Amino acid sequence: MFWKIIASGFGSGYSPFAPGTAGALLAALVLWALHGFCQVPFDGGWEQAGWLLPLIGCFFFLGVAAAARVEPVWGHDPSKVVVDEMVGVWIAMLGAPFSLNNLALAFVLFRVFDIWKPLGIRRMESLPGGWGVMMDDVLAGVYACLLLHVWILFLVKN
Repeated sequence: MFWKIIASGFGSGYSPFAPGTAGALLAALVLWALHGFCQVPFDGGWEQAGWLLPLIGCFFFLGVAAAARVEPVWGHDPSKVVVDEMVGVWIAMLGAPFSLNNLALAFVLFRVFDIWKPLGIRRMESLPGGWGVMMDDVLAGVYACLLLHVWILFLVKN
């Protein structure tokens, strides 16, 4: 039961419509809640990495294990497994100042890379077990993060 809860992004993967988007949305809401309610510092630069990187690392390794554990029952990389989308959204926001605009852009950029899978993302899926499930979304999150920072650097500040 524990592994299904983790794999499904606390149940968001059971959404009948776009479960990957539901998992990514949950991840965005978690960041919004941490920023707004818990007063977790998230002012940009890399100061939030002190809490965001452990969150990413924890859920990455839990996701690898959870995807491997549910694979015999749900199959390889089923749509119900969305913990990878959560990690991807959090990676996309690394180092970015918190704003709803930046969070929305990170969400959209991540989903575009996650769905289209360009630039080697699709190759990550061939990794064995839970590694392939997680690594394609890690790479999609990295690309989304890079584009978000380009956006902030060149278009928002000018």
